[in-house]
Amino acid sequence: MKRITFLMMSLFASIITAQTVQDSITFDPQKQLNAAQRILSGNYASEVIVGAYGEMLYNQPEGDNGELDVQRLVLLFGYRFNDRAQFFTEIELEHVEEVFVEQAFVNYNLATNVNIRGGLMLVPMGIVNEYHEPTTFNGTERPAVDNVIVPTTWRELGIGVNGRFNDISLGYQAYIFNGFKSTEADGEGGISGFLQGSNGLRGGRQKGIQSTIDSPTFSAKLDYYGIPGLRLGLSGYFGDTQAADDIEETDGANIGISMVGLDARYAYQRFTARGQFIYASLSDTEAYNTLTGRDLGSAVQGWYLEGAFNLLPLGKQQKLFAFARYEAYDTHADTDGALAQNPAYDRTDITTGLTYHIAPGVVVKGDYQFRDNDDDASDVPDRLNFGIGVWF
Repeated sequence: MKRITFLMMSLFASIITAQTVQDSITFDPQKQLNAAQRILSGNYASEVIVGAYGEMLYNQPEGDNGELDVQRLVLLFGYRFNDRAQFFTEIELEHVEEVFVEQAFVNYNLATNVNIRGGLMLVPMGIVNEYHEPTTFNGTERPAVDNVIVPTTWRELGIGVNGRFNDISLGYQAYIFNGFKSTEADGEGGISGFLQGSNGLRGGRQKGIQSTIDSPTFSAKLDYYGIPGLRLGLSGYFGDTQAADDIEETDGANIGISMVGLDARYAYQRFTARGQFIYASLSDTEAYNTLTGRDLGSAVQGWYLEGAFNLLPLGKQQKLFAFARYEAYDTHADTDGALAQNPAYDRTDITTGLTYHIAPGVVVKGDYQFRDNDDDASDVPDRLNFGIGVWF
């Protein structure tokens, strides 16, 4: 394990030191757009823009039945009212039977470097929460750090500003959101909690569904892209969770959240790499666990490093990436009071496989995951995965 960690740290160091090698860089960070950015870029002849992305997956855990699933199909719609005002929305169908509005916001270009945005939006934290279309990441499944620590797809209702200053190669985002829902009355005289040790904050996402709010949260991100082939991100999220009106003054009904994230993406010729580190400090968790009977930790953290190499010659439309990713994540990085840290929540995944871009917007993936945790009494099965993804 120490050898793996050393190799991964060396990979991360290469992301930074390779900035001196600038010839033949093929990656332009300004062209790395997600679905909303692509539609809002304005490079369309029509006012109405339609697109979609989707993933169909096969997961085969060791020693168990496999699962076939249309994991998600997302319909994209945009409308340009004029050169300044635009609307964007994503309608997501998960597992064929669940329907969500994943994004729905108005974007107004106030000035050259300033856009005002309001509605249901993605929280800018890490890489995959904003860039989660299946052709934008390696691996059949999204990284576990971007599921358990950053609860992708993490979106909430809010308003804020975003833009970029190309003369200093800096992009920025700053938003006020409603927060995670932490507690509500259970109808039987008790109080239910939505946050727990196994997956941290994920159960508290409100997703714009009759969201409750008693105090706003603040989210911001800076992206630096001044070095050819390299993009660096710094994210922050701060505020309190939200409780139902009738219990918001109850001791332990809310917790405080301070989350920070660092991420890096790099590409040189046929080599690409990315890395991410997320840490969140959670306050008042002892009172929250006492009130709800949950086992929420007082700190969660996760990180991963990934390297990939295109096995096909440069200049070809098709690309075949062989990749490996190491990630470690712990939803009990720390605990308060009498709650002991659960070693089963301290997990590591090693994922290695192939990502075959058979055409722009169409990808076929296959990988194998070696999964483990620090609890000798529990077994996490390794897993074989295959998938098909599209984005247009």
